Amino acid sequence: MLEALGLDRSLESVYRALLIHEDDGVAQLAARLALTETEVRECLDRLVDLELLQPSRDAPGMLRAVSPDVGLEIILRRQEAELVRRQEELARSREAVARTVAEFATLRPGTREDGAERLVGLDAIQRRLECLAKDLREECRAIEPGGAQSQASLDASRPLDEQALARGVQLLTVYQDSARNDPATFAYARWLSEQGGQVRTSPVLPPRMLIFDRRTAVVPIDPANTRLGALCTSAPGIVASLLALFEQTWESAVPLGADRRRPAGEEEVTPAERELLKLLASGMTDEAAGKRLGVSLRTVRRQMAALMERLHASSRFEAGLKAAQRGWL
Repeated sequence: MLEALGLDRSLESVYRALLIHEDDGVAQLAARLALTETEVRECLDRLVDLELLQPSRDAPGMLRAVSPDVGLEIILRRQEAELVRRQEELARSREAVARTVAEFATLRPGTREDGAERLVGLDAIQRRLECLAKDLREECRAIEPGGAQSQASLDASRPLDEQALARGVQLLTVYQDSARNDPATFAYARWLSEQGGQVRTSPVLPPRMLIFDRRTAVVPIDPANTRLGALCTSAPGIVASLLALFEQTWESAVPLGADRRRPAGEEEVTPAERELLKLLASGMTDEAAGKRLGVSLRTVRRQMAALMERLHASSRFEAGLKAAQRGWL
């Protein structure tokens, strides 16, 4: 129950036992919970680190369990602070990547400088990807935004992915949630997963990226202007920032096999709907929100109309207020 707070079953069982049986020692806890004394001592040490146990003032040398309303709140605050720290790191990583990639936008096509090469044209990009895929030894991490992927892109990726998987290379790919609605993209993602790749989806994604063996990355120079081409770089600073960005995205994404549909009668909002509400509440236009979510303008308007109906709102402003009241924003 408390795994989200960092307490596994053993840890939670020891904590709960001490809340009820305050005078239990290590031996009693071990017998009561069917754990070894070593396991109990390890749990006690971790509970002290989490500040869920404190020295007893009534019984020197013993520990007392901190009440859940106080102790769990401390853990929540610590997690919130960690989340803020990670978000700040993510923002810095994005800025560093965008700044560095922009610096290389002026490179002449086919030239290399400081471990970076500008690739212009689909053929040049495909040739580089084929070379990188051939030399893969351990893993390839990919973020594929935009929902539906072109058939040409899927056809070009299949043999490269197939060969890499056959060599035991680990493939980790994040698609946009809207890719689930495109038969060709979803079929490819399922095939990749069935072949041993790891596939997840997320409502909103950062720009497209491919990271090979944690050493070389390929990213668009400008996601909004594909004519500028792609940047292939092995610069440690850029690759490290992209890896951090990928990790953040991967952790918040959902495995492909997970059912993201809302249970019957459930009034909670889906992740995609929540992101749509946030984007529109920030002042983004329907068209811009659709691009961020990888869906069409018609889909955005249809989803928003459905949300307004569920919220019994006569305007978007009223829908935003009601969504905020329900904690959807």
